[in-house]
Amino acid sequence: MRKPNIIYIYADDLGRGMLSCYGQKHFKTPNMDRLAHEGMRFSRAYGCALCAPARASLMTGYHDCHAGRWSYTRAGIYEELSTGGRSYEEIRELINNTSFCERKDEVFLAELVRQAGLVTGQIGKLEWGFADTPERIMRHGWDYHYGYYDHQRCHGFYPPFLWEDGQRVDVPGNEHTDCGKTYLREKPENRQFHENRGGKSVYSQDLFNRKIEQFIRSHKDEPFFLYHPSQLPHGPTAVPEVHPGVRDVAELSLWEKEYASMILRLDDTVGMIYALLEELGLLDQTMIIFSADNGHESGYYVEEGRCTDGDVSVDGRKIDNIDLNYTSALVGDVFDGNNGMSGRKRASLEGGVKIPYIVRYPALCAPGSVSHHLMANYDTMATFAALLDVPMPDWKDSLSFLPALGGGEQPQHDYVVFAGEIGPALVTPDGWKVRYIIPARRFQLFYLPEDYEEEHDLVTERPDKLKELASLLVTACDGNLHHGTWEYHKAIRVDEYLAANYW
Repeated sequence: MRKPNIIYIYADDLGRGMLSCYGQKHFKTPNMDRLAHEGMRFSRAYGCALCAPARASLMTGYHDCHAGRWSYTRAGIYEELSTGGRSYEEIRELINNTSFCERKDEVFLAELVRQAGLVTGQIGKLEWGFADTPERIMRHGWDYHYGYYDHQRCHGFYPPFLWEDGQRVDVPGNEHTDCGKTYLREKPENRQFHENRGGKSVYSQDLFNRKIEQFIRSHKDEPFFLYHPSQLPHGPTAVPEVHPGVRDVAELSLWEKEYASMILRLDDTVGMIYALLEELGLLDQTMIIFSADNGHESGYYVEEGRCTDGDVSVDGRKIDNIDLNYTSALVGDVFDGNNGMSGRKRASLEGGVKIPYIVRYPALCAPGSVSHHLMANYDTMATFAALLDVPMPDWKDSLSFLPALGGGEQPQHDYVVFAGEIGPALVTPDGWKVRYIIPARRFQLFYLPEDYEEEHDLVTERPDKLKELASLLVTACDGNLHHGTWEYHKAIRVDEYLAANYW
């Protein structure tokens, strides 16, 4: 019997409040909604607080608070191909010689899936760290790859070149070394720059869509795993035109419409994939997953008199996410992208780490079902292993949620844990949450079922619960709470080491 296909669509910085099936009011995401209406939507899904750790967690089946399970390089090195700073061979050697801290017998997501006989393909943003190489991609188990190798270049949507199986592919008409990166704050002078189309001919998502279609058509007669980590809607905001789905929404400014158009562009990609699978007779043989890496980021559509940069409130107060938490109301976010929670990307507050997670697979999922199972980004690996009937390494943190998809009895995590900009946090199945704030050297304790916005710190009221959860958090962080920041996992390249005089 043929194994099922798997398509995993991974949005970038997409807060769950930006999907209409999770509550977005200003526009509809019809294709994402259709996946939810025909499948299962998770209400307690957690990613990470930042892009790179989320991708590493997904690929490895580990949470991001361990000591030394992985490290990731810094972004920007591939721009040196355009400026003449280094050759491709030099860049690859430098990245490949950076320590990745993995076990010799480590198993990665695509590698595990390939054991079941599926052809594996990755199309879009890089799946590891902030800079990648074809050698690393092959090690992770991908048969085919097309896209970026450098996170910094993903901040522009008009790449002069991309990579296909290790070979550079130039994109005629895209002429900017920074991939046509725009700006974060809407001003008249910035608007003029934004509307200058010179050297920006081909939008990256359109390139990805073509390759996605080619990959699916090429492998329609054999089981496949297609992973599409999109750039969208990571900023700075950039789209060729305002999407028809938001063009006439009077409550939104032009800048906000353009940001919404990035999400609707990705929604169109979901629709294209759905229609193609339907055409090829593969729709019900394919598990389609739509998710995101971390929580919402409103800093991509900052505008005077509307949304702030998120570090200050609309009335000028500093938001530190310790004593004053980020909320949509405080910063003037018309979209409420973090779905009414506190926090945004980078924070260990719920709005920084809770993600949309939707699975369409008729063989298991009841149409329109909602699961309240506590699950994490890193549970994907064990779920795929169970679905495909391949061995799951017993040293991973990943826990299969396949029973939840089928509506059966689901084993529970003792907790899910994730790093944050200023320290780690942990959530239990019954809704208790502990945060540790490294700069302040203090814990916070919340009971989420009665405190959706994390406003009521219960440290003094429940010292027993704090002691219990703080102990779990230290254990999860392998004995050191400083492991619960992503800075801990950053690798220092050889050239940076020498330049900084670390010896």
